[in-house]
Amino acid sequence: MAAPLLRKGIPLLRLRLQRYNLLAAGIPSSPCRPWCAGAESTVLEEEVSSAEKSSAVPSVRDPKSAVPSVRDPKKYHMLDDPDYRKWKDKEEEILRDIQPIISLAREILQSNRYKDGERLTVADEEAVVEMLLRYHPHSEDKIGCGLDSIMVDRHPQFRWTRCLFVVRTDGGWIDFSYHKCLRAYIRDKYPSLAERFIGEHFRHRRLHVKSWPQDAKVAKYRKENK
Repeated sequence: MAAPLLRKGIPLLRLRLQRYNLLAAGIPSSPCRPWCAGAESTVLEEEVSSAEKSSAVPSVRDPKSAVPSVRDPKKYHMLDDPDYRKWKDKEEEILRDIQPIISLAREILQSNRYKDGERLTVADEEAVVEMLLRYHPHSEDKIGCGLDSIMVDRHPQFRWTRCLFVVRTDGGWIDFSYHKCLRAYIRDKYPSLAERFIGEHFRHRRLHVKSWPQDAKVAKYRKENK
């Protein structure tokens, strides 16, 4: 029983003997720290290192250090983009160009100026033929043997809507869409911008514009057609 106990105590005796020799030689030995103290220091070192890293690299969640985004109106605006400003200028130009004839077409179809089956006045007919009908993708087929007049009437299939009709010299008549005429006109005059403009303003084959730019041509058309 004594021999195993002696063998277990030999390492402890050797450690004490080494410390005694170091003290006798005047060399201080490193103090022993409890495990909990070492663990606390390790945790503190990890917290300090993480804090240094966070201060060196700005956090994306920090609004003061975040990179400006498109959603931040204070630091970034789409109008600051030269390509976007160029597009908005061209868009305004196209709207000013097509506004007079669109205002006239809507007034003809949506107001009480013309009853169903009534033909347009000479001034309105010239404007519609010059600015709309001539740009229709199938204008020659619509005119056929010859153009006699332009008429307003109910659509043959969609009776709740009114549209423009070509009255031919032989007495026949056929409807045409002024939206198709407008799209063809824009493609012809603004080929590089047409698809983007049509995609943004002609949704579901209908023209959607929030506000029209002011133009003196509208007053001119209304004055001529009173």
